[in-house]
Amino acid sequence: MKVLIVKTSSMGDVIHTFPAVEDARRNRPDISFDWCVEEAFAGIVALHPAIATIRKVAIRRWRKQLFDSGTWREMAGLRRELHAAQYDLVIDAQGLLKSAFIAIQAGAPVAGFDRASAREPSATLFYQHKYAVPRDLHAIERTRRLFGLALGYQPDLSTLASGIVPPPGGLAGIDGKTAFLLHGTSREDKKWPAEDWIGAARLLVGRGMTPVTTWSNEREKAVAEAITQVVPATIVVPKSPLSDIAAILGRSTLVIGADTGLTHLASAFGLPTVAVFLATEPGLTGPRGRYASTLMASVGERVTPAQAVAEAEKLLALKLQAPA
Repeated sequence: MKVLIVKTSSMGDVIHTFPAVEDARRNRPDISFDWCVEEAFAGIVALHPAIATIRKVAIRRWRKQLFDSGTWREMAGLRRELHAAQYDLVIDAQGLLKSAFIAIQAGAPVAGFDRASAREPSATLFYQHKYAVPRDLHAIERTRRLFGLALGYQPDLSTLASGIVPPPGGLAGIDGKTAFLLHGTSREDKKWPAEDWIGAARLLVGRGMTPVTTWSNEREKAVAEAITQVVPATIVVPKSPLSDIAAILGRSTLVIGADTGLTHLASAFGLPTVAVFLATEPGLTGPRGRYASTLMASVGERVTPAQAVAEAEKLLALKLQAPA
């Protein structure tokens, strides 16, 4: 059986789909999976060994260049690729109109959430198979349940495994423990103040760890430079391909991150990961895993560097005590 997964974005949503793929790999070894994803996240999908072919889309770019002839050529090329692949089933794991539009291009039956379960109910008009999955569950569990219903098995929700490992690479010449600080995120109200990242870096150095951070735009670069100016032991990784950052991240001792995709990736790698949530609710979309924890700012209060570092140390101790 040949199945196409449609989950185009965002990075966190893509990572939340890995446990469902891992369930399917264990329960339905007869299935071959391809995945349709935004071009920016193709390297993340490639981390899962069960994905045979990655079909790239560029919806974000296409929207900005809708009247460009090259855009229409790319969309037509994608349609030809999907048709030629002759899928037996498409699973739209996103439940949006944009993902449903991509799904139907394959010309195969489409499975997805039912009208009461989908994020955009109108997307279900394009599905042949519709399944009820409560909306008040975490995104990871919702996707695992959807895959089980669509592919005919009951996922074991008492366990959680992403099935991914870090790609080759990492930081050369660094001995000892490293702590990756993921300060960059998409919204200003989700950002922990620079002084708190500096405070966390100070505490980590005091505990014999080397802080590591990176950036993807000029604002994030300024924060990274502010950290290393006060805490010179901090290593700043320049703006790099996602696969390179994933390799460095995956070999970290522990991770403290904002509400951002790389924080989800750290927890999927099984790293001791503390997520600092300031403006969003982690209940349905926060990082999950045995060694993942979320600190959320209470009304009128703040998450302090000491709290974040102490929680990370607790998770690290838990992992070190776990059987090999």
